[in-house]
Amino acid sequence: MTAVAPETARRRAAFRQLHAQGCFVLPNPWDVGSARYLQRQGFQALATTSAGCAWSEGRPDGAVSLEATLEHLRLMAGATSLPLNADFGDGFGATPDEVGAAVTATLDTGIAALSIEDASGVAGAPLRPLEEAVQRLAAARAAIDRAGADVLLVGRAENFFVGVPDLEDTLQRLRAYAAAGADVLYAPGITTREQITAVVAAAGPKPVNLLVGGPTPLTLQDIAALGVRRVSLGGSLARAAWGGLMQATDPILRDGRFDGLQQAAAGAALNDLFR
Repeated sequence: MTAVAPETARRRAAFRQLHAQGCFVLPNPWDVGSARYLQRQGFQALATTSAGCAWSEGRPDGAVSLEATLEHLRLMAGATSLPLNADFGDGFGATPDEVGAAVTATLDTGIAALSIEDASGVAGAPLRPLEEAVQRLAAARAAIDRAGADVLLVGRAENFFVGVPDLEDTLQRLRAYAAAGADVLYAPGITTREQITAVVAAAGPKPVNLLVGGPTPLTLQDIAALGVRRVSLGGSLARAAWGGLMQATDPILRDGRFDGLQQAAAGAALNDLFR
């Protein structure tokens, strides 16, 4: 069992308690400044975004190495006093053993949770076979348990996110991930009440994460009433920031006009925020 710093243990216990009842929003900062801003706004926990991290480095999502991801997690966990959920992609391993080793390496970064995806990254077969995906998740579970770390494991069924919107397969995968040791279940890309209700039912007593990556007719109260425990925003906040940059600079290049700077935050307000 690995010794855990008291502050890390506190965050992990607090994060687990957040999942016990109700529904909370888990926003996804992409750097230290956005993390500190979200804590100041009153959010109770944060999650990294692999896409937002990659874009901040001028890379596409999925192109950040394990070593760079671990450094990013240390930086983000140290940025605030809030629990941090790590977006850990597919586990950074070609085999279950390699996934387990990568997960072990995350446990001293200060995170309170991490997710493992079942996307393959292969265009013709975007989902890993279920048996393989289960083995990889089980390896992550075993790594956490060997370390005696109170780190939540999130099992992700990527069907709707990778263009395979098969609800029955999604539910089968989530049930298998729950049996393999996932503490939280997540099917990014589902949007309708019927899909959400089906996922919550399949998860049984285990908490469900819902991705809200854009405008939706559902309010947080609606989502909570459907039984969802937490709502994450994925890369949407990073995309909003990039959208602001594009809206500010495109008119300059296109028309020589500076109207896009109207929405810029005041420098004094930012200085006060981070002082």
